[in-house]
Amino acid sequence: MGRLGGSSYRDIVRRLRSFGSEFHRQAAGSHEIQHCPGSGRFTTIAKHAGDMPEGTLRAILKQADVAPEEFLKVR
Repeated sequence: MGRLGGSSYRDIVRRLRSFGSEFHRQAAGSHEIQHCPGSGRFTTIAKHAGDMPEGTLRAILKQADVAPEEFLKVR
């Protein structure tokens, strides 16, 4: 498991909120769309139990334009 491994859906959303992200709408199935008004970016996040795979989390952070190092600093 890499540095980003072991993050749950709730943890990811909580950390993204510290960067200004907010709930925008429910998407298909168990996904939701988050929006960051400051950057104007939309991010799709899978809402499921268990830990998010590291590759999926990296893709979410890339969509949100958040550096992994900055994401890990937020607790």
